[in-house]
This record gives sequence, C-alpha cells and structure tokens, in this order.
Amino acid sequence: MDDADISTGQERAPDQGGENCLTECPSCAAELERQKTAYAELNDQFLRLAADFENFKKRSARDRELFVSLAIERFAIDILEVLDNFERAIQSDDAHLREGVNQIQQLLHDRLLRNGITPVDPLKKQFNPAEHEAVAHIASDEPAGSVIDVVARGYRMNDKVIRYAKVAVSKGNQKEQEV
Repeated sequence: MDDADISTGQERAPDQGGENCLTECPSCAAELERQKTAYAELNDQFLRLAADFENFKKRSARDRELFVSLAIERFAIDILEVLDNFERAIQSDDAHLREGVNQIQQLLHDRLLRNGITPVDPLKKQFNPAEHEAVAHIASDEPAGSVIDVVARGYRMNDKVIRYAKVAVSKGNQKEQEV
C-alpha cells in the first residue's frame, strides 16, 4: 500500500492477469496480438517439421527394405543358376556326373566370390578362435595348437567371419611330452 491508499482508507485491488493494462494500453494489446501470431506461426512450423521427420523415417525404412530386398534378389538369381546345374547333373548319366558336380562347385564358388564371400583356409595354420571352432583335439606330429584337419570350411563376407571353420587341433606329439 502506498500513502494515497492509506489516506483514503481504501486498498488498491491487485491486477487480475493484466487485464487493466491491456484496456489501458493499446500498444500492449497490439504486442500481445503480435506474440500470439508469432506463437501460432512457430507452432505450425513445428508441427510441419515433426510431420516431415515422420515421413522421412518412414521413407528411409522403405528404402532400406527395398535395398535389402534387391540385394537378396541379386544373390538368389546367382544361386538359382547353380540349382539349375544341379538339376541337369542329376538327370545326366553317371559317367559325366563327377565332372558336372565339379563344375557346379566351381560355379557356386565363383558366385560366392562375386558377392564378397570367401573361404577361410585354416589347414596347417595356428588355431585362431576368431576364425576357427575346435571340434576335436588330437595328438599328432604337428606342433601343438595347429589345425590338422578341417571338418567344415569357414567363410567370410568381406572382412567379417560369417561361419567359423570347424577344425581338429593338434595336441602335439604325446610321446615326446612324456619323455
């Protein structure tokens, strides 16, 4: 309360949300209207950006699915040629069967190479758990820890191992270790 309020004995009513200011000040009303318009424009811009982002995510997902589908289709076309050759080999006479199967194996190997899939050749190399899966541990004349037999060949796609080679690993010569 100020001195004027005390002398008249009346208290000043508090501003109710600034309504008195707006009715008393036309520039305040214009400023409020300008702020409301700016808010509406920004809100509209935000909603449009949010919708654009959702559309972008959906379009990206569709594009990714299409890319994967086309890659699988290309690989399938290569493999279908191998399947056709297997069917021809089955229908051929026994004399040419082995030659036909060897040609099919070479064709399949070429198709895998074309798609970045290469075999891992671990024979006579040191066992590497990043590339090999030990399925047997056998005594042999080879040094301990070296691969002495390949049960199933491993494969890489580019630099990533996609199937570990199943191998038998040497324990070393047990007779020499006992002496």
